[in-house]
Amino acid sequence: MEKLKSLDRITISQQKEWIEILSGFETQNKYVVSDDAGNMIYYAAEEDSYSLFRFFLNNLRPFTLLVLTESNHDVMRIIRPFRFFFHRVDVVDAQGTSIGFIQKRFSLLRRKYSVFDSSGKELYQLFGPMLKPWTFIIKNKDIEYGKITKKWGGFFNEVFTDADDFGVIFPKAWDIRLKALFIGAVFLIDFIHFENQGTESGMGSDIDDDESDEMDMEVESE
Repeated sequence: MEKLKSLDRITISQQKEWIEILSGFETQNKYVVSDDAGNMIYYAAEEDSYSLFRFFLNNLRPFTLLVLTESNHDVMRIIRPFRFFFHRVDVVDAQGTSIGFIQKRFSLLRRKYSVFDSSGKELYQLFGPMLKPWTFIIKNKDIEYGKITKKWGGFFNEVFTDADDFGVIFPKAWDIRLKALFIGAVFLIDFIHFENQGTESGMGSDIDDDESDEMDMEVESE
């Protein structure tokens, strides 16, 4: 995870296979994690899961995502247990030691998540404003430290596929293990809010120009 040390923003891009685009049959998710210059840092791949899980549970399915270097060395794993409510992912390092977990919070109108360390101490919250459905603000005690933003991918991607790109901003001074937790948060958010949304959500037509510029915000460091 040392490659995260000098970074204050990353991009996580889902890689959509053409057979899935054309057939509508979803294969295991794959992602590329890049720095601000577009250089690949890691890639992530969903471990093979039972087809019945994918077919019947869809975006509720349990999964394990492997985060790997270009030379296939383990960096960390994001593990999602099956839950109908209060969805959660656990983030562990290459040795299987817990880094922490992210869990969805109860809310009638807002999208809220809590980010915990390995001891269960709440570190930060992710808050989704009602009028910005593609944005999740990283907060603690009403102080904003960064954000996760689903980036507009163009008409073809948003309408005909569910391939997603996310930008993540956080303070450069943060510990790499804390940064790793927010990588895990991206994958949970993607599965819960954007998986298989292609033709159903219609959100693409509602995105405003400000959303595409949100990666330029200045982040208050801790």
